[in-house]
Amino acid sequence: MANQVKKLPQFTLGVEEEYMIIDPVTRDLRSHMSKIVEGGKIVLHEQVKAEMHQSVVEVGTNICQNVAEARREVSFLRKKIHELAAAQDLVVGASSTHPFAKWQDQEITDDPRYHTIVNELKDIARSNLIFGLHVHVGIESREIALQLMNQACYFLPHLYALTANSPFWEGRNTGFKAFRAKVFAKFPRTGLPEYFDSVQSYDNYLETLVKTNCIDNPKKIWWDLRMHPFFSTIEFRICDMCLTVDETICIVALIQAVVAKLYKLLMSNTSFNIYRIALIRENKFRAARNGVDGLLIDFGKKVEVPTKDLIMELLDFIDDVVDELGSRQEIEYVHKILEKGTGADQQLDVFEKTGSLEAVVDFITGKFTEGI
Repeated sequence: MANQVKKLPQFTLGVEEEYMIIDPVTRDLRSHMSKIVEGGKIVLHEQVKAEMHQSVVEVGTNICQNVAEARREVSFLRKKIHELAAAQDLVVGASSTHPFAKWQDQEITDDPRYHTIVNELKDIARSNLIFGLHVHVGIESREIALQLMNQACYFLPHLYALTANSPFWEGRNTGFKAFRAKVFAKFPRTGLPEYFDSVQSYDNYLETLVKTNCIDNPKKIWWDLRMHPFFSTIEFRICDMCLTVDETICIVALIQAVVAKLYKLLMSNTSFNIYRIALIRENKFRAARNGVDGLLIDFGKKVEVPTKDLIMELLDFIDDVVDELGSRQEIEYVHKILEKGTGADQQLDVFEKTGSLEAVVDFITGKFTEGI
C-alpha cells in the first residue's frame, strides 16, 4: 500500500486588534468613557474590552477554524465597533500610533489591573499609547509549541516590515516606518524572546519571575512571540495594527502558514535553523526603520538583501502548505502590500501631499471599514 500523506493539524486561529477612538472634529483621540465597550458587550460579550487608555478598544475573535472564518469575524467586529462609535458621534481607526495625540492627555481606564500596571511602571505605562495586532495559532503540545516559537523568531522582522504602520509620534515624523516597537521597548519583558531549550527551562524562568515578585502572572511576559500562558497557542505580538481587513487577514494567513511549514519540517525531522536573537534583533531594527523598502540580513549567506526579496523567499518557503490551509488567496495579498506600500508608506504619502496630520487621520479612519 502506498504511504499515505499525513495531513497537517488544523492550526486554529485567534485574532486580536486594538483600535483608536477618534473625535471626528479635532481628529484627536477621544476617551469614550467605556460606552463603546459597554454597548459592545451586549452584542459581542467578551469579544470586546477596554484597554489601559480609554481611547483604545480591543476586540478578539472567537476560535477560528481557518482563515476564511477569521476574515468573517474580524470584518464583523470592525463593523460593530464602527457602528457603536458612530452612535457616540465618534470614528474609529487602525494604526499603531496616532499621528499627533499626546499620551499625557489620555485618561486611564478605571480598572484594578491597569492601576496596578501604572503603579508599577509609572510613566512607562502611561506613555504606552500604541495599538497592536496579536495573532494566536493553536498548538496542543507545549513541547512542539516551544520548538516552533524558537524557530519562528527568524521570521518576525519579515512580518513586522509588512505591517509597518506607525510612522508618526506626537506630531512628528519619526523617520521610522514602525515606531510602535520603540515606544513599547520601555516596558520590561518585551521584544524578541530568548531561546529556551526545553519546556522545563521555560517554566523555571516563569516560576522564578513569579516567586521573586517580578510579575504576578505569566501574562506579563509581553514578548513579540510567546507561548500563551493560559491557551494552547503561540501568540505573535510583533505586528503593527493593519489599516484594513485585507491586510490583517493576509498577515494572519502568513503567520498560520509559517507555523504550519515549520511544523511540517519538524515532523520530518528537518528543523529550521535557529539564529541568535542578537542577530534577529538587527533585522527587527531594520524592519522598524524602513518597512519593506530597506535591507534585511540573510544570515545564512551573511549578506544584506532587499527586504522584498526575503519576503518573496518566505512566500516560496511556505508555498507547499498554503493550499492545504486554504489560504492561498489571502497570502497572495502580500503582493498588493509590496506594490502599494504598507500602512506607514500610505500615511507618509498622504502627509507629503497635504502637509496635514489631520488629513492623515482622515485617511486612517476612512480605511477602517474598507473591504468589509
